[in-house]
Amino acid sequence: MAKTIAAIATPAAPAGLGVVRVSGDDALAVAGRVFRPAGKGKTLEALSGYTALYGHVYDGEGDIDDCVALVFRAPHSYTGEDVVELSCHGGLYLLRRVLRSVIAAGAVAAQAGEFTRRAFVNGKMDLTGAEAVMELIAAQGDLAARTALAAREGLLYRRLEKVKESLVGLAAGYAAYVDYPDEDIPELEPEAMEESLREAEGELAALLDTFDAGRVLREGVDTVIVGSPNVGKSTLMNRLAGYNRSIVTPLPGTTRDVVEETVRLGDVVLRLSDTAGIRETADLVEGMGVRLSRERLASAALVLAVFDGSQPLTEADWALAQQAAAAPAIAVVNKAHRPLQADLEGLRALFSETAVISAEKGEGVEALAEAVARVTGVAGLSAAEPLLATERQRDCAARCLACVREAEEALRMGMPLDAAAVSLDGAIGAILELTGERTTEAVVDEVFSRFCVGK
Repeated sequence: MAKTIAAIATPAAPAGLGVVRVSGDDALAVAGRVFRPAGKGKTLEALSGYTALYGHVYDGEGDIDDCVALVFRAPHSYTGEDVVELSCHGGLYLLRRVLRSVIAAGAVAAQAGEFTRRAFVNGKMDLTGAEAVMELIAAQGDLAARTALAAREGLLYRRLEKVKESLVGLAAGYAAYVDYPDEDIPELEPEAMEESLREAEGELAALLDTFDAGRVLREGVDTVIVGSPNVGKSTLMNRLAGYNRSIVTPLPGTTRDVVEETVRLGDVVLRLSDTAGIRETADLVEGMGVRLSRERLASAALVLAVFDGSQPLTEADWALAQQAAAAPAIAVVNKAHRPLQADLEGLRALFSETAVISAEKGEGVEALAEAVARVTGVAGLSAAEPLLATERQRDCAARCLACVREAEEALRMGMPLDAAAVSLDGAIGAILELTGERTTEAVVDEVFSRFCVGK
């Protein structure tokens, strides 16, 4: 019998409501020892699933708070076990007192991710669905939330299941032919095997192609704003941040240090660095800022190269453009509320994306967001298509793809089918590890170690 576990399931901050979750074979009995229904003749243990009851939660010292107890019956619960959620006012003191009361009544404190781990163990979700739970919690935009929800509901698993069934079918056909030579089992045709393997290869390669863009969607991207002095870098920073994060003056060299802020632009989170204007200077402090700017430019995952569109581009602007364009970069032609003087076509010839904006007036920000989405690959993502969400998933998919390609190569070279069969077994093992159908306790521990307590 699994121990009954309990934890605060809501964030560790004061709120209108808070929830203490209890799960396990004795969940209703344990919760019933600390919950007193308001109506006579009612008990938690008598309730059917998906039923709520109003009352009070208490401990040895007396009533703690008003409470609504929500009952979920196994197996139709998140964990697959009996679950009770005690909802009361969301004060931290109150919730901790309720949790202490529940533990005193026979529960044990849940470990990080233990509720979801039990859901995985009890067959309520595969390992990719479990990982998607944390992706859903951490989502910082609409597309990130929708892709995580799709994975939680089994989109990635179903795509992998198709590949797995194809590979298992090939392996089973070969095994039957070898193990039962006296039976009338048709010999596998290498051409048919190659066709099935090519289809599996295409599916796996397409999944792997989503990883980098999906990581940007989930984690955001380190972004540096660079440009000559007074082109509007700090104004752009403030526009994207939604408040005056950087000091803006007409004086060149105002920004001397790197100013950092995290913003969401469309579906992409940008970890922005506003840098000093890049120019030659004799000022010691400004010169240090310029060196920092060049360092950030060289290391950033995304560059927003800002140019003053109201002025002809200088030699220094073109030098910066050449350097910036070598990285994933967008030419941001600023001050669009003034007549255009900059060589827009010249910039478009250097950069894959160009956005014409007025940071001061807030014009063109949506176009900049669309350009960011295209450069980072996020524009090609859809919640209707599965994404690989973690390094673990990417590694498993990459090993599976490598084994599939080894099997293809063995068949093309005319090697015995035994060689292809060995590679097939490796591919099947990798995909079973990805879904969690065949994995080690260490891998499961690693997955759930990233979860919060209460989930």
